[in-house]
Amino acid sequence: MSRTHPVAIVKGAGDLGTGAAYRLHKAGFRVLCLDLPRPLVIRRMVAFASALYDGRITVDGAQAERALFADEVMYIWQRGCVAVMADPSLRTLDIFRPDVLVDAIMTRRNTGTTINDASVVVACGPGFTAGEDCHAVIETQRGHDLGRVLWAGSAAPNTGAPGLANDEDAPCVLRAPCDGAFYGRRAIGDRVKAGDIIATVGRTPVPAPLDGVVRGLLHDDVAVTAGLKIADIDPRGEPRHCFSISARALAVGGGVLEAVFTLREKWRV
Repeated sequence: MSRTHPVAIVKGAGDLGTGAAYRLHKAGFRVLCLDLPRPLVIRRMVAFASALYDGRITVDGAQAERALFADEVMYIWQRGCVAVMADPSLRTLDIFRPDVLVDAIMTRRNTGTTINDASVVVACGPGFTAGEDCHAVIETQRGHDLGRVLWAGSAAPNTGAPGLANDEDAPCVLRAPCDGAFYGRRAIGDRVKAGDIIATVGRTPVPAPLDGVVRGLLHDDVAVTAGLKIADIDPRGEPRHCFSISARALAVGGGVLEAVFTLREKWRV
């Protein structure tokens, strides 16, 4: 495929994947994000994955549009937008032969990414080994090493800890109390008090565990299983933080960009 701009495919278009896609888009890449047909994303106001539900979304001034077919991707790029497709089987890899592949699925394990999937392969978070299944790993654990590029070894394992008390990206995460269909009863950005019902799963109400702002909610009518992340509450109570990319996502995206440009001699363009 003839092209004048490097192509990057980002697997996983949640908030961290969006941070990587946003950085690459701003650096001049043509970006295609891939996710599930109905992605389980709670920070949906700052996730390009939301375009798969709503057709398009603008995050910090960058517009992403849904592509139903591979042919549409080129037209979306020509409009200066990020393309988003539902393609969990990665059929588009063979079509676009990207210069860069970023695995930002964040499942804490490698679900199939190999170092030969693109000229440059970068993985975010635990479950990957730099030099084996990718060229570089980006640390996603909150703390001193967040966003650091690892050229050997693996990222720190996820501890399950919510982060430091003053960490701006460590809200209170809510999980599904049972299996069922999710429906939000409040909107992202709403201020809530402890005990306010913010959602239901099936017929089971989900109360806010503390005062704060609803920062994340799943899309309505998504089937969830007990224990799945369905929402988060930001105790700082600042609504504008719900609508812009977090410092953590930008740090991870910055690490991705550092790795990609360090290896730019590998690009196909």
